[in-house]
Amino acid sequence: MDPEATPAPLAAVPATGRPLPEAEPGLVRRWRAGGGELVELLGELRERFGGVAAFRIGPAPTVLVTDPEAVQHVLARHPDRYVKRSHRARLLIGDGVLAATGEAWKSQRRLLHSQFTGPGMRRYEQRITEAARTTAGRWEEYARTGQTFDVGREMRRFALDAIWRSLTGHRLDDGTERELDAVAAVATALPTLPADVTDAHDAVAADLARIDAVARHAIEAARGGAAGPDGPGLLRVLIDAATERPEYTDRLIRDELVTLLAAGHETTATTLTWLYLLLDQHPTAREDALAAGAEGSAERRQAVQALFHETLRLYPSAWILPRHATEDDTLAGYTIEAGTDILVCPYLTHRDPELWPDPDQFDPRRFTAPAARPAHPGSYYPFGIGARACLGLQFALRESTVLLEHLLPARTVTFSATPPKAAYGITVRPDGPTLATSAPQASGPGGTRTP
Repeated sequence: MDPEATPAPLAAVPATGRPLPEAEPGLVRRWRAGGGELVELLGELRERFGGVAAFRIGPAPTVLVTDPEAVQHVLARHPDRYVKRSHRARLLIGDGVLAATGEAWKSQRRLLHSQFTGPGMRRYEQRITEAARTTAGRWEEYARTGQTFDVGREMRRFALDAIWRSLTGHRLDDGTERELDAVAAVATALPTLPADVTDAHDAVAADLARIDAVARHAIEAARGGAAGPDGPGLLRVLIDAATERPEYTDRLIRDELVTLLAAGHETTATTLTWLYLLLDQHPTAREDALAAGAEGSAERRQAVQALFHETLRLYPSAWILPRHATEDDTLAGYTIEAGTDILVCPYLTHRDPELWPDPDQFDPRRFTAPAARPAHPGSYYPFGIGARACLGLQFALRESTVLLEHLLPARTVTFSATPPKAAYGITVRPDGPTLATSAPQASGPGGTRTP
């Protein structure tokens, strides 16, 4: 739930200090001439030179990192040496916790952290469940009428409803949903916007105005005591913080609200869409998950969560994590000079055949069978690791599990159109519509009737 900015195209450069593996300039020229995705170039570089290699983006040196030990060094052990700089999504989320740095980030994260772990998560259980039931009801109607629907759109509706209920205490109404389509529109546009801040803002000004209007109305309603059926939401926590912490102006509350809306639904929705596309290709994975245990059992829940984790392995929420070295350091035996840009790439680490046998194969058993996945924490990090790991990991896992527990036993999905490829922007998303029909599941594993 913490997607990062997509970097500019790369050009090869000799490494500093102890020589790092280098790419010949012709490799980059051929990639540019072919118009391929950045991930294709990075994948070829990783395949040729291993998990740490040096390049250049413009005049500054850059190092690609996919080796698990080096990943842990950068993200978990030394986050003070390898920091985030300006977040490309700042245009949308302002000074929200994803874009904040330094002491401001520490303060904002402390306030939000308790809301997404342990007792804090229990506050949102019923709200997530109600959002899942609402989605299940729509899918039941689709099955009854034979209506074609877009799975990606449905997953966005569910995830947005779940986070909106958690933020405000109210279900997502149709009007608010239409206005919040602007969040996805801005997020999708970010990688292609002009570099000039003013020009970029002008290009999406209408969508930003719609987002600001929704946020302003929600803040005013929460401040006026308009709690939902399940009581006040997380937005009330932000408003209450303003009574003791002057930095929580209406603008910062708006930025945190939009940050949580954007990060709290788009990445989860994308992962769930990929999951259903993968189940379409591997239908036995669904059957195996349902056969793992009875409804509500720990065994079934573990199997359902394995579907989610294996999808995240193939399509991590943040496919690339840029960092910037603030001081000289040694990384995997190589000298890193202050000022070096670092690209940590979960997408490539998760598809490394030395870590993950048959890495392009969808196999949820990697997350249920003993010793079936690499033990090193830097081998699997779809939400990052270390101090800046995504706050919403537990929320995303919980809402996805609850939704799948509602949908998988009762409905099968048949796609009439699937995207031909992935699009690598702020997230890795299906590049096109995901049209499908839903049908009731006549019987569960072993012939047991499903609801």
